[in-house]
Order: sequence, then C-alpha cells, then structure tokens
Amino acid sequence: MKIVSHRALRGPNYYSGYPAILMRLDIGDLNHRPSNEVPGFLDNLKAVLPSLYDHRCSVGVPGGFLQRVEAGTYAGHVVEHVAIELQNLIGFTVGYGKTVDSYEPCVYNVVYRYRDEACGIAAGVEAVAIVERLYDGQTADLGPVIERLKEVRDANMLGPSTNSIVQAARKRGIPYVRLTEDASYIQLGHGNRQQRFQATVTAKTSLIGSSIADDKDWTKKILGEAGIPVPWGSITYTFEEAVAAAQSIGYPVVTKPLVGNHGRGVTTNITDENELKEGFDAAYARNASVVVEKYIKGEDHRLLVVDGKLVAAARRRPAHVEGDGTSTLQQLIDRENKDPRRGVGHENLLTQIFVDQQTERLIAQAGLTLESVLPQGEIFLLKSTANLSTGGTATDLTDDVHPDVRFAAERIGRLIGLDIIGIDLLAETLTRPLDQQSAGVVEVNAGPGFRMHLSPTHGKGRPVGEAVVDMLFPDPGDARIPITAITGTNGKTTTTRLIAHILRYAGRHVGMATTGAIEIDNHVVMRGDYSGPQSAQIVLQEPSVDHAVLEVARGGIMRRGLGFDECDVGVLTNIASDHLGDYDVHTLDELARCKTVVTYAVKESGTAVLNADDPRVFDQGTYWARGKIAYFTMNPDNPDLAGHIAGHGVVVTVRGGRIVLRQGEVEAEIVEVNDVPIAFEGHAVFNVQNAMAAAAAAHAHGLSLGDIRMGLTTFHPTPTQLPGRSNLIEADGVRCLIDYGHNVPALAALAPLVRGLQGKRVIGVASAPGNRRDEDLSALGRQLGEMSDILFICETHARQREVGEAAGLLRAGAEEAGSCRVTLELAEHDAIGRAMDEAKEGDLLLLLVDDVDGTIQRLKGRSFREKAAVAAQ
Repeated sequence: MKIVSHRALRGPNYYSGYPAILMRLDIGDLNHRPSNEVPGFLDNLKAVLPSLYDHRCSVGVPGGFLQRVEAGTYAGHVVEHVAIELQNLIGFTVGYGKTVDSYEPCVYNVVYRYRDEACGIAAGVEAVAIVERLYDGQTADLGPVIERLKEVRDANMLGPSTNSIVQAARKRGIPYVRLTEDASYIQLGHGNRQQRFQATVTAKTSLIGSSIADDKDWTKKILGEAGIPVPWGSITYTFEEAVAAAQSIGYPVVTKPLVGNHGRGVTTNITDENELKEGFDAAYARNASVVVEKYIKGEDHRLLVVDGKLVAAARRRPAHVEGDGTSTLQQLIDRENKDPRRGVGHENLLTQIFVDQQTERLIAQAGLTLESVLPQGEIFLLKSTANLSTGGTATDLTDDVHPDVRFAAERIGRLIGLDIIGIDLLAETLTRPLDQQSAGVVEVNAGPGFRMHLSPTHGKGRPVGEAVVDMLFPDPGDARIPITAITGTNGKTTTTRLIAHILRYAGRHVGMATTGAIEIDNHVVMRGDYSGPQSAQIVLQEPSVDHAVLEVARGGIMRRGLGFDECDVGVLTNIASDHLGDYDVHTLDELARCKTVVTYAVKESGTAVLNADDPRVFDQGTYWARGKIAYFTMNPDNPDLAGHIAGHGVVVTVRGGRIVLRQGEVEAEIVEVNDVPIAFEGHAVFNVQNAMAAAAAAHAHGLSLGDIRMGLTTFHPTPTQLPGRSNLIEADGVRCLIDYGHNVPALAALAPLVRGLQGKRVIGVASAPGNRRDEDLSALGRQLGEMSDILFICETHARQREVGEAAGLLRAGAEEAGSCRVTLELAEHDAIGRAMDEAKEGDLLLLLVDDVDGTIQRLKGRSFREKAAVAAQ
C-alpha cells in the first residue's frame, strides 16, 4: 500500500462536519483481496487489537466492524478503523470514520476523526504498516507502536494547566486556536471578543503584579506591611552576609534565589553553617541575590485565587517514598517513578523524581545512602520543598479552608494585583485563622500551575480551568463575532465585497478575506488569493474586527476544510461547471456537496442564503442547510417558494424594477435596480443576483432596510471597490470592461452586459488556468468566440499542462464559433498590448485578465480617437 497524500481537514469539510484526517491510499493489488480471502486475517487482527470489538461500524452493534471484516472488506476500510483505535489507545477518544472510492483504480479516500493533528497523521501511518503485515500473514507488536505514538502525543500536547482552560472553553462552545505550535499560546474566541493566554498568564495579567511576584523581598514587604504573616529575612550577596543574616534571624533558616520559581534553588530547614553554605550556593547559582529567611514549621499549602476568588486549595508534600523493609531507597524511587501519572516536566499530572544535590544532602543528613533499606512504613522526604515540578504530591483541601484564611488569600490577590495567583502558605492547618497558628506566606506566583488542583494525588479535582474561562468571558455568549461565509461557482467575490461594504456603512469593523486581498477596516493588509481556511483564521485573529466576511473557495474546502467551525450566515450563490476533476470532484452534484459545506456550517440560530433560481442550490442547499433559510430569486412568483413564503420565510426578489424583501404577506422595497451601480441598469443580471444575496445576508444580521439601501447604492464597480469584477473604464474613446470571468457560466452571465455596452467591435483578451478539463477549455473558447469580434488568447497559468496547451484548446474552441478572428499571444502583457493597438474609437475592449492594476495603468493616457481619425483618412 502507498499513502498518496495525507493531511488534516481542520474544520467542517466535504467528508465530515468534524475536523478529520484525509488519507488518500493506494492499496494496489490488495484491491483484489478482500479480508475474508486472506487466511488468518481476522484472527490476527483481533489478536493485535482486541479492542476493535467495540467498533460498531455500519452494522450498529459492538463487534459490527469485525463482522464486516469476516464477511469481507477492503484494506482501506481496515486502515480507517485501526487508525481510529490507535488514537483511542493513547488517550484520544475518537469514533468517526469513513472510507470511500475515488475515481482512480485502487485508490481510496480514508477519512477518520482526530483530536491532535500530529497524532492523527502518525496513527494513520502506523495503521497502514500494521494492516500490511496482517495481509502478509504476519502479526504486529503493538507495544512499540503505542510508544511511538505516545512520543508524538507528548511532544505536541498542551500542558495540564493550558489544557484545562482550553477544555473548559470547548465545553462552553468557545472556539480556540493554538497560535504557536511549540508553546501554550492560545487564542479563545474571535476578533475583538478574543482573549489570549499562555499557560496560566492571560492578557489581563498585570505586568507589575508579575514583577512583584517574581521579587520575593518586594512581595514580603507589601504583604507584611498589610498585616499578612510572612517570614522575615534579608537579601544577601555573599556567603559572609548570609552567615550574618542567619545568625541574626536564628536557625533554622531557608535560602532561596530572590527571583525564581518552581522551588528551584530553594533549601529549607538549614540548621548550621555547613548546610547554609550548600543552600547559599544552590540559590546563588540561580540568582546573584539570595534571600535568607526564618524557617516556618508547618505544612506546605497552595491557595489558588482567580479573579479575586479562592477557587482551590491543596496541601503539598515533597517527593517522598515509603519503606517496605526490603527495598533500597533507589528501588523505592524507581518504583515510584513507574506510576503512570508521573512524566517529565509538566507533561503529566505528577513529575518524575530525580536524585539531585538536594536529595543527596537530605540522604546524607539522615546518615543514609541510596542503598539503604527503609523500615516498613517509614516516610522519607527526598526534597526539601513540596513543588509538584520536583516530584511532590498534593491533597485537595478546598472544602476545609477557614473563612478567615479564604479572605486572606483573596486579599493577597488584590494586594499583589494578579488575576490568577498561586499563594504558597506554610501553616499547620487551613482550618484555623492564620494568626492562631504558626503560619506565613513564603511566596506568591504569577502563572501558577494547575496540576495539583486538577488531579490531586488525594481528594477530588477542581474545575479551575472553568474559573479562568468565566473570568475571561463573563458573558457566556460573548466569545464569537458574527461570521458571514460566501461560496458558489461565480459571484462569490462580488457578494463578499458587497456584504462587507454594507456592514462597514452600518458601522461595523469588518475583516474581509477574499480572492485578491485581506482587508481590515477597509485597509488592504495582504494581497493575493485569500479565499482559504488560513485566510479565515487571519481575519478571526485580528483584535479589532467585530464582523468577519469570508469568501470560501472549493479548493480550500477540499484541501483543509473550513477555517471556522460555524458561521452566522452562509451564502451559496450558484453551482456551475468549473474546476471539475480537481480533488476528486468530477460532477456538478459532487461540486454542490462541496459548496454546501458552508451552509451546513451555519449555526442553528443562523441563516443560510440560497439562490432559488439554481436547481442544485435550491435542492442540495436546502437539504444541507441548518438554521433558517432566506432565498433570493429573479422570479417574484417562483412557485417553488410558495410554501416558504406561506411559512413567513424571507425571500429577496425583483418586482417592477425594484429589489424587494418579502416575508409572508409583507413586501418591502429595498432599492430600485437602476440605483444599484453594479447592476448597470439591469444589464448585469448576475450582479442583481449578487445584490439580492448581499441584501438577504445583511437582513439576516439584523441590518435595517435603510442600511442595506445605503450600502447597495454606494458600492461601485470600480477597481477600488470591486477590483477585476465588471470594472468599466472609459479610455478616451474606447470602453474597457475588465472582469475575471474564467468559466462558461461566468461569461454567459456577462454576455448581456457586453451586448448592452457593445460599440463597433468587441476586442477580447482572455486566458484560462490549465487545470480545467479539455472540454471545459474548448467550451470556454467557444463562448469567447461568440462574444468577440477579435480575440487575443494568452496563457497565465499552465498548471499541469505543457506551455501553450491550454491556450491552444481555447483557440480551437473560439475558432469553432465562426466569424471571430483569433490570435494566440501567450504573454498576457503582450496580448493586452496587441488588443489596445487594435482598438479604435467606439470599440469595446473586453479584458478578462489577471493583472488588473497594470492594465488600468496602461489604459491611462491612451488615446484611441487619433487612431480612428487616421483610419478614416
């Protein structure tokens, strides 16, 4: 078997409403060997992955998939289920999958859901290798496979603290995106409603508060002056100063770096000068300023305050082992590290215990070695601090916090000025006020870890991630901005720009991604074709945007899925032949299914805007649409809409030369067609349809008819507002119509406007990308020939073809049309020049070109009247 391509579809897509992995798999000769014809295949499969019994498959009962294997299924289908189960075995719960034929012999599209993209891809690769072995009559050792997949998981997974916030956000339906692959830098929400955080530091976290928390002396000064008990001490810079400080304070003491975290460089319960030297050196290695302070006896506690409220409390104990009377210290440590909850760093709920200088000091102080055997039941502390990052354990005590201690913790959060703060408190107990016991705050932490509260070693976990999300988004519905998504074969760019224009006129701060550019608040920030999912993400990550208007092209849907999980309004303009043959989309029905991914992504409270005059849009769009439906139609008496109107559904149509909105028996005028500049007094019927689609979308967003009217009447077919779409330019005696029509339906729609503008002759310049089918290029050529008197054919994108091949097919088609004079000029720049040289006063230049800006510059200053006068002489 051979993996032809393998990629993640990161949003709703052609195959699934969920993010999914798409593997294009060539199974070769196995296409003639279903599973029931391979001796021992089922038994070997069950031996390798017995948990496949839980897969119901299309049978719908446990064991259903295995029944399919026994009856006979193909290798691609088996790979799908193995890839799913491998992900389940490393902790990602997934279930959805499907395997479908492609148009290539032996090639299948294997689709399966994922939680982590890297793990999903890796699971697919491993699944192919396993299934190949099974087809060869061999078994597979699953252990190494799972270990490799866990390595991928651990390298890509979010840390426990970050993940708790992300999962809390997902639970509330708040979208998230990982802004960097190698760090826990996350965006929750969209546009101007977004909130960003890294680990447990949010955009609301005070820089001053973080600086105070980093400086232990500054922290103690603020808290001490406010009456919070703290251990007093001194900042020292030399060992001699540390000795003097310890003698002044009185042993036992603690040494720690002035700036630091996770207990690094901290030594506690120092009882003499020799131990002080070790502690000073350990702290000094971290920071040149070393704090020497009074050692406070008591249990180590962590209090977590979020948004001024205590949300969790835990008692922490240093890494330790318990003797059994027979095992050495080293054996006990090794046994403890086998706990599956322990990992390296922050990757797991607990951390591996490493024997370091601090551990060696504690062992030596006790007169032991790593080969010493601890008596049964004896507890030995391996660290002097109780940080989880050094192997400590935690017990949840949230329900046992005295009200006075709770008040003190919340007060500390306010005094330091942090939205999320971890308070390290040494105290005998949390059940009594601090002034009634030996207690002191030894440190506060900005960006504290949540592990001990999420899954404590003892006691119940606390939903601390939810507390953070509640702080960031106090209004449950305030994380998303409205999204309008527009797709279709033709008209989607014009409709996208028109909707964005209407919204801007109504006072919205719009981010728009479309073919040609990304615009933020009417400023072009990126130029190029931005109609894919990555472009949508760029807009949704823009902090100033309160409404996203996104053009969605077929290629983006098929390559990566949508760039969002749901939209408020989805517009489907039409379905026509274009790009058939790409990405296994060969028929108009398959193209319609691709385009309706947008209307399926409409949220249940949203609106799908559909072209009722296009049979495929009407049928498939209506079938797949979620939420309400608003139709637009050129026929005000469209019989297919009678039931929709009777049910008070919205219809935008044209009646008596006016665009009107109808709902039930109520019909309201929006604007006269002649007042819509892009309609060209009704000659551009396709733009009348685009205007209706935009009006319906704006109405779905709650805009008034006045706002919609203002937007429609102030949007002009100029290169500034609508670059490359029906741009009509008067060039001193010649009219120039610049458009980007590159398929037959687009040009057929443009033909009435060309006839309405036609002068003496129509002189055309056109090309088409080489990734169209031969028959599509020939048909496009015929259409061009019928519309032009003189035609210059160029070639801008040969794509997979030989240079000149696509242009040749266009030329052959144009010559079939009859009287049109056809000339091949492969370079677009040269073809435009030839057309301009040919044009005379009264002609119409029809320029279907890529270089709109360059063409406009060349038209400036050109005079065609002199040419006409010379010709007359």
